Amino acid sequence: MARYSVLLLLLVVVLLSGCNALQQQRLNGPGWYMVKPTDTLYSVAWRYGLDYQQLADWNGIADPFIIHPGQQLILVEPAIIPAVAKVEADTPDATVTPETASTQRPVIVKKLDVPQTGPIVWRWPTDGDVLNRFSYKDLDKRGIDIAGKVGQPVFAVADGKVVYSGTGLADYGNLIIVKHDSTYLSAYAYNRDRLVKEGDQITRGTHIADMGTGKDSKPMLQFQIRKKGKPVDPLLYLPDIND
Repeated sequence: MARYSVLLLLLVVVLLSGCNALQQQRLNGPGWYMVKPTDTLYSVAWRYGLDYQQLADWNGIADPFIIHPGQQLILVEPAIIPAVAKVEADTPDATVTPETASTQRPVIVKKLDVPQTGPIVWRWPTDGDVLNRFSYKDLDKRGIDIAGKVGQPVFAVADGKVVYSGTGLADYGNLIIVKHDSTYLSAYAYNRDRLVKEGDQITRGTHIADMGTGKDSKPMLQFQIRKKGKPVDPLLYLPDIND
C-alpha cells in the first residue's frame, strides 16, 4: 500500500511538471512578450502596432497601466492565441495579428477627408523640409522625417502626457511618446537630448527635445502619429506649412 502511494505521488509530480513545462512553453511562444526593465505598456504597444488600451484589456492591467520586468504580456486577443502566426517576442517589427503581411491592409485616408480629432489642435514638431511620404507598408516610413540641424528644438504637437522617454525601442534612438487622448499618440525619434520624462504633463508647443541624427547620420526628426495604435499619415493632421 505504501509503495502504491509513493508511485501515485511520483506520477502526480511528473504530471504537474509536464503541465508547468507546457505552460512555460506557451508563455514563451508565439503571441507573448516578456517585459524588459526599459519597457512601458505604451512602448510595448508601440513596438507591435497595438492599441495600448486593448493591450491592457487583454492582460487585465488597469490605469495607470503599470507593468514590471519579467512580466508576461499577451500580444493577441486571448480567444485567437492558437491561430496566431509564429512571432518571436524579441523581434520589434514582428507581426502579431493573425493576418500575414501579404493580407494586412494598409491605412488608406482620402486627402479630402478631415480627420476627426476632437479638441486636439495640432502644430508642427519642428521646422524643416519633409524628406519622405508616409507608407504603412514600409517600416521606415510609418511617419515623416523632417530635416534640420543637430540641436534644433523639437516641440510637442499638442497637449498631452509623456508616456515614454528612453532608448529601449530598437531603431528609434532617443524616443519620446506623448499620449494626447484615448485615441491619439505622437512620437519623436532620433533626438540628441530628451528634455521631458515619463509622467510629465505637457502643452502644445512645449520644448521636449533637441534634434539628433537619423540612421544615415543626417540631422533629422522622425515624427509619427498613431490612431488606436496604428500609424497614420501625419500630413493629414498637421496644419499646412503656411497656416
